[in-house]
Amino acid sequence: MLELKHVYTRYGKVECLKGVTFSVNEGEIVALLGANGAGKSTVLKTISGLIHPVAGELLFRGRLLSSSSAEEVVRLGISHVPEGRKIFQRLSVLENLELGAFIRSDKAAIEKDREEIFDIFPILKKRLYQKAGTLSGGEQQMLAIGRGLMSRPSVLLLDEPSLGLAPILVSTIFQIIEKIHKQGKTILLVEQNARMALRVASRAYVLETGQIVMEGTAEAVRNSPAIQNAYLGG
Repeated sequence: MLELKHVYTRYGKVECLKGVTFSVNEGEIVALLGANGAGKSTVLKTISGLIHPVAGELLFRGRLLSSSSAEEVVRLGISHVPEGRKIFQRLSVLENLELGAFIRSDKAAIEKDREEIFDIFPILKKRLYQKAGTLSGGEQQMLAIGRGLMSRPSVLLLDEPSLGLAPILVSTIFQIIEKIHKQGKTILLVEQNARMALRVASRAYVLETGQIVMEGTAEAVRNSPAIQNAYLGG
């Protein structure tokens, strides 16, 4: 469904991704693990059209995306929930969700999807007219995911959804990720909480300094001594 083939990207003269190759099959949750600065967020920005690769190929359902704009990528069915939530803090919860559907004109279906998001995140319905910046960290993360779902994507890119959340909220967010997956979404999950990511994913890749250094089933990656020492506390 989604495939990167020998992708290289740069910020200015700094090479960030160095021949990254991996794939995501329809219906999977695939985890992308790595330390800070490994290039995980850069991978998602490259897929979503915020950065264009300088070499290699990026394919979605066989279509070349390497030079597509961010809007084109969303219209094709890929939605990016960025690190740090990046919600519109001065706008209401409702306005944030409406902006998530900016590519759509099917008003009845938009309303239906919004109600489905309230089924997943009931607290958002209670906060509907509240400014997003006044929400708690967990509520803001829920809003960011809900906004991402409003474009009705077939692939959801999640960048560090548990970042900065209390442990009890981390468990809640991962339960929500599993629920979204069971509803038919394919998910590429970037997450520093490797233990939780490997619990929900079917496969995983490990990124170090812009290169894939390990791949396999979630169980195989979880049982790797190197991964246990580096990410799982031994």
